[in-house]
Amino acid sequence: MRRTPLCRSRRPFLAALVATGLLGALAGPPETGPDAMETVAADANTATVFYYTKTKNWSSTYLHYAPDGGTWTTVPGTTMEAACTDWVKQTVDLGSAAGLAATFNNGAGTWDNNSGVNYALGSGNITVKDGVIAHSDPCAGTEPAEGNKATVYYSTATTGWTTANIHYAPTGGTWTTSPGVGMEAACTGWWKRTLDLGTATSLKAAFNNGNGVWDNNNSADYALTSGTSTVKDRTVTKDAADPCAAVEPDTEAPTAPTKVTANATNTSVVLSWDAATDNIGVVKYQVTRTGGTKGTVVTDIGSTVFSDTGLEEKTGYSYTVKAVDAAGNTSPASAAATATTGEKASDPASGTPLGTDPRKDPIYFVLTARFHDGDSSNNRGGSQHTKSGNAANNDPMFRGDFKGLVEKLDYVKALGFSAIWVTPVVLNRSDYDYHGYHGYDFYKVDPRLESAGASYQDLIDAAHAKGMKIYQDVVYNHSSRWGAKGLFTPTVYGVRDSQWSWYYDERNEGFEYDGLTVEPKSGKAYYNGDLWSTAEPSGNTCLNWGKPTGGKSAEGYTLYNCQWPSPTSGMFPKALYHRCWIGNWEGEDARSCWLHEDLADFNTENTTVQNYLIGAYDKYIDMGVDGFRVDTAVHIPRVTWNRRFLPAIQERVTQKFGAEAARNFFVFGEVAAFVNDKWNRGSVNHSAQFYTWKERKEYSADDEAAALEQFTYENDQGTGNQPTSTNAFLDGNNYHTPDRSRFSGMNIIDMRMHMNFGDAQNAYGNGKDSDDSVNDATYNVVYVDSHDYGPNKSSERYTGGTDAWAENMALMWTFRGIPTLYYGSEIEFQKGKKIDCGPSCPLATTGRAYYGDHLAGSVTASGFGTVGSASGEVANTLAQPLVKHVQRLNQIRRAVPALQTGQYSTEGISGSMAFKRRYTSGSTDSFALVTVTGGATYTGIPNGTYKDAVTGDVKTVSNGTLSVGAPGKGNLRVYVLNGPGKIGADGPYLK
Repeated sequence: MRRTPLCRSRRPFLAALVATGLLGALAGPPETGPDAMETVAADANTATVFYYTKTKNWSSTYLHYAPDGGTWTTVPGTTMEAACTDWVKQTVDLGSAAGLAATFNNGAGTWDNNSGVNYALGSGNITVKDGVIAHSDPCAGTEPAEGNKATVYYSTATTGWTTANIHYAPTGGTWTTSPGVGMEAACTGWWKRTLDLGTATSLKAAFNNGNGVWDNNNSADYALTSGTSTVKDRTVTKDAADPCAAVEPDTEAPTAPTKVTANATNTSVVLSWDAATDNIGVVKYQVTRTGGTKGTVVTDIGSTVFSDTGLEEKTGYSYTVKAVDAAGNTSPASAAATATTGEKASDPASGTPLGTDPRKDPIYFVLTARFHDGDSSNNRGGSQHTKSGNAANNDPMFRGDFKGLVEKLDYVKALGFSAIWVTPVVLNRSDYDYHGYHGYDFYKVDPRLESAGASYQDLIDAAHAKGMKIYQDVVYNHSSRWGAKGLFTPTVYGVRDSQWSWYYDERNEGFEYDGLTVEPKSGKAYYNGDLWSTAEPSGNTCLNWGKPTGGKSAEGYTLYNCQWPSPTSGMFPKALYHRCWIGNWEGEDARSCWLHEDLADFNTENTTVQNYLIGAYDKYIDMGVDGFRVDTAVHIPRVTWNRRFLPAIQERVTQKFGAEAARNFFVFGEVAAFVNDKWNRGSVNHSAQFYTWKERKEYSADDEAAALEQFTYENDQGTGNQPTSTNAFLDGNNYHTPDRSRFSGMNIIDMRMHMNFGDAQNAYGNGKDSDDSVNDATYNVVYVDSHDYGPNKSSERYTGGTDAWAENMALMWTFRGIPTLYYGSEIEFQKGKKIDCGPSCPLATTGRAYYGDHLAGSVTASGFGTVGSASGEVANTLAQPLVKHVQRLNQIRRAVPALQTGQYSTEGISGSMAFKRRYTSGSTDSFALVTVTGGATYTGIPNGTYKDAVTGDVKTVSNGTLSVGAPGKGNLRVYVLNGPGKIGADGPYLK
């Protein structure tokens, strides 16, 4: 059938690359070699088009073309001449055009017009082979001469390139002309080229797709040797086996999954199992459900836990699981697990995450139990109420709640924050557990935080209705000292005699601890009768159970063995919990031992533990939270995060809400490195940025062995051989598409800036110094102080002064990263007070004091950073100078995309805290020049009209230079190219 050529002047292939983000997805062209930056032929106004004829087998070939912006040749076009075997060519004069649109035909009515969209070609040497465009000369002396040879295999499985070129220079020789020589398709996902090295035995190389997308090993180029090498995901394997060699087909099926358990809650079932084994590796599991009226349902799942929701009430279900490997071999079915659902929950999870880029949302961090009390009936003081001094202040540790937070969402919105980080919500159990980090029942929201009409779901839904996100603090590393309900809880020894009966409650078989309900026998909400026993439990491994230790308590009471849980007491099964104390905070034991006596350390390399935690946090994902702040992330091996927990989060969000929501589900980890160096005392395994990267090699299939292997390998690699990134940095004045292909899924709290915020200049300098080692520092969560520490590991809330606070905020709200404020800092709440002293002092005297008194009255927000109305004490709070400051900073940041998601650079800039930022996407192109406190001069910037978002000042740049006078401490200037001008009203600092 005759195909009529399409003669539209368009560049569909290039446009597709831009749309899919492939352009710039890898580092730019290599900087080494004399021709490294050359991307087109030397004669830029011509294009030599080579066309592959072997597939078509035409007797003659015509090129029908139109230079960009020009007219098409007369059909059928110009005759192409023979070039070399299977190739014809034609050189086209482009004039001033940058490229051409083209089709090919045999002169007799048979056309190749790229499936109806024409070929979009550039300049220089261009090949068109079976629909694939590349830039090279296929006829340029490719026959190898005698001498040393290097056979290079390059994997495009990750990048998805449809062709590959190698640009190289033998050691002591010159570089090929960009883009190098074309590589041959070797097998699926692999390209191959044998190179003549002459007398050289090694070479430098970079790779590209022929259309401007490069892989140059993070600007370091690849060092290869003679012989056979493979390059896959930036890893070079010397003397490698042929990756395309025929292999015996995998016919061995995985083993059947074991220990399948099913537990029903209302109309949901959580299914978990131990991982199957396979000679190569399991890639997925098939869960088969029978029961109910919907018949048999088969679901593919990537992890070893599955949450089945929306089932029928009071119905029995049976589940079996099969394992599947990459070859499609399927294991036998597991033994069946059954569960019967109950009644449908009266308050079903219904939330949906907002799903937008988290960098757009400044974060307000609250200790929920200390923020605002909306319902006094759920207040609880606990066993330390009197001892702590809280009773004397009428200040129970559990005082704030979700109802109080819902009531004051408009306060947070009026400050300008669109995300709220809340402390852990799971049921806690400890003598002092208001903060949420002593989890006991990970599947249950702590009732001390909930009220009628103000459940956790209600908070999520209420926040979303106001356009605000909820980030939930989550703990994977440890449970309370009393274990984790549903996984393991220890039985401890206690004699209910005249000494200890005040502490050991009598067992009440019909009562279940929830932290809120008062147990009638003891009169306590913190009842512990379910934990204590005078009879030795079956299978006990704790030595000298119940025998006196010979010591006395602080009160003078007799102490008994196995009276208190500890890692070395034998009271915790080693399969589920670790049994050691941390001895070296930069050693391997920091990832596999207890932090504190009240934090029982999970064995997170155990499948049962993994399934328990994944199933628990799936529940909160389903409720619609927008992200997780990960507590004590550094105390779990990175390989465990990368293999188990992070993929499980992504899988669940994708399953429930789609891929876009999963991409923007914000996970940020606490990797507490309390030092001022780039790498935590030289230990990469204990440095925050380390957790933003995927693994660089394969480890043992056994998670415990893999954790040790990973620790040793990365320690041996050291700080000088870690991956680097340009994702946070501009390329000159230009934004480039970040390469997130090696991102682990975990972002980080910027501990280095936090530790140095005693002075904004120090924080700025330290932050910049670390950014190339973070996968993408534009996602860093940045704060001055928190519920744990102030700058320089201070144990006090920040007390640097109002001017210093204003300066810190000005930097945080304009520099890369996500600004975060600990509750009350907007009025310097509790400045200089000890942040935390446990139950040894009243909470009212600490940095975790109750904030609700400052929120009394009513407030409505008319927008982010603007107050609609306010009365009572909250009106006075909103009138404070730092409040005005943070409101306007939030207004400015929300109006300038470059300040939210832009990359930055200090190139060509003088000034102590001065930088330029840019973000480009679609029709958005936001370019801003920022200086904090001091003056600055910017050179080499685009010409045009710049408007200051703070003052409205207008500067016209015609020579690439703009100078700004010093605005003063806490003040700043934000000159935006073609910007909106002044944003907001002058305040105490921004004016």
